[in-house]
Amino acid sequence: MTSSFYRRAFSLLTSSLLVAVAAPVFAACNGNEIAANAPDARFSVAGELVTDTATGLVWKHCAEGLSGATCSSGSVVIGTWADAFARVAAVNAAPATLGAGASDWRLPNRNELASLVERKCTAPSVNAAIFPATPAQSFWTSSPYAQIASLAWAVDFNVGDVGPNSKTEIKNIRLVRGTN
Repeated sequence: MTSSFYRRAFSLLTSSLLVAVAAPVFAACNGNEIAANAPDARFSVAGELVTDTATGLVWKHCAEGLSGATCSSGSVVIGTWADAFARVAAVNAAPATLGAGASDWRLPNRNELASLVERKCTAPSVNAAIFPATPAQSFWTSSPYAQIASLAWAVDFNVGDVGPNSKTEIKNIRLVRGTN
């Protein structure tokens, strides 16, 4: 096996361990010289649910696996693209415990998930008051990459980039559904 294989395996293992032991992160946001594109007023928070009044979408308040008002309980659920779809099925099969009372959750497409990126913030590039404890890492979308079947789109909440990634890479998961 090549050394690049071992570097990649070590990188995946290290990043998985960092996710498991990482302390809560706080976004570094620019001041008023850059207008917020995802301001608090755009969202309505009700318990575990966040309604985006601009898009009409309903998001889970926490990344998958986390819970509580500050998303500080539990462990982040990570996985491959296929694992992300399996998580959707598991959440929809258990609406009372995993689905916040709903059974129509899905992975967001790339435009939907990218709409949560707060361009004035980094690490994570999200409105941390609305989506606390969001890992400053990539999250899967439901969008496959049309040119190469082994790739799918992900949104990186470290700096807000959107790009294709191998479907076998390990990413975070955040779920969405239509309006309430």
